[in-house]
Amino acid sequence: MPSSLLIDRIDAVRPQTQCTKCGYDGCRPYARAIALDDQDINRCPPGGQDGIRTLAALLQRPELPLNTDCGEHLPHRVAVIDEAHCIGCTLCIQACPVDAIVGANKLMHTVLADRCTGCELCVAPCPVDCIEMVADSSAWTPGRANAARIHHQQRQQRLARQHPEASSLAARTLANKAPVALAATSDPAARQQAIDRALARARERRRQQQ
Repeated sequence: MPSSLLIDRIDAVRPQTQCTKCGYDGCRPYARAIALDDQDINRCPPGGQDGIRTLAALLQRPELPLNTDCGEHLPHRVAVIDEAHCIGCTLCIQACPVDAIVGANKLMHTVLADRCTGCELCVAPCPVDCIEMVADSSAWTPGRANAARIHHQQRQQRLARQHPEASSLAARTLANKAPVALAATSDPAARQQAIDRALARARERRRQQQ
């Protein structure tokens, strides 16, 4: 089987959460590593044991237990922003691999639940810890996975056009902006000052509420 076709078939059975827990920068890079580099098939927590079993059958490899160093398999969850404490820093928008967060610099952000893949990549960057992962009331279906793949591809294509020089993971992370966040200042010092001021306002709001 041609390697490109094999990568397509592996990618087709990935959950498309783009969570990077496998150690790769998305589902397709992991699929490529499995096809070309003989990478282990048990590094996808969102796919769980069912996903490993599917890959084992597809590739005629032994089924392995999930590598828990990559994480635990959990029911699907989505991100929710506590909008009262959001400071509009755009860091979650930059982190989202499928453009599921909308908002603007210094304005409240919100998550589009039907687009969120539950990857959790927005949680850690939030400087005021106002993002929570909650149970998703609807199932993560193949249709949603395919839509997530398309959203991720569109975002990657957009970033490649806007930042053709961004080749390293660090550069891609800095360039990882949805269009609505592009109005944010490009001056690092001014950006940090804005975040510091917003943090101070958020702390004061919390102090007054206590």
